[in-house]
Amino acid sequence: MSKISRFTKKAVQLANAVGERGEVAAPEGGGGFAEYAVVSLHCLRVYLEKSYREALDLLSEMPQILGEIGLDAADLPDHSTLVKWFDRIKTALWRVLLRLSAQLHDPSGHAAIDATFFDRENASKHYCRRTNYRVQTLKTTALVDTESQAILDVHCTTEKRHDTQLGWQVARRNAGDLASLAADKGYDWMDLREKLREEGVRPLIKHREFRPIDHAHNARIDGPRYRQRAMCETVFSTIKRTLGDAVRARNWYGEFRELVLMCVVHNIKQSLKP
Repeated sequence: MSKISRFTKKAVQLANAVGERGEVAAPEGGGGFAEYAVVSLHCLRVYLEKSYREALDLLSEMPQILGEIGLDAADLPDHSTLVKWFDRIKTALWRVLLRLSAQLHDPSGHAAIDATFFDRENASKHYCRRTNYRVQTLKTTALVDTESQAILDVHCTTEKRHDTQLGWQVARRNAGDLASLAADKGYDWMDLREKLREEGVRPLIKHREFRPIDHAHNARIDGPRYRQRAMCETVFSTIKRTLGDAVRARNWYGEFRELVLMCVVHNIKQSLKP
């Protein structure tokens, strides 16, 4: 079985888990597409690294792949329909899809957190002026399982919030599944360490070294486990290299959904590795 066939099978399984079960994929009698079919098409669009129009043209020549979804080439929607569906699907569904995609891997309980920036690609400078679209990057914080390199959670913002605040927001949502959390010195905040300990999570966060006691604290951190925090950078590098380093939606909600979808595709691809 080809890689794209195995990817499609996994994507359809996840989409069925969050979509409306038992619904026919293609519209019948004037109805609309099943939600799981549209989610599967969006996963394939990101996997193929194509635009809406190009992805649908390519899929029209892949009857076996469409058959996995329950569609024929004649059933494929217009690219504009797919764009509208992307905005229509609720953010909560994409979050559930991300959580389910992370569960394709055996969780180790040990995670790392870090942030990176994705460019916000726009149609034109005229659009930027008309909509007061000034912030050109999207700060993305990801929680990554250090053994499987699966993305457990993601947070995006255009604001200048400190890493420690974002780190706690992401860690709190996932504290029940974590035994330890590794992060660099950008997350050095005593309150964050205390909050993690209260949740039963061991903080592996080095101190910024201003005093001799800071050196002593850093020496006690589990070396091999702490060094696994670099897995975040590996995951970010993989996504940017294979799926792109820019988001193309024209509003913040669409950009967040686009990044979550990229994380879902990454998790599925990781689960297919031998």
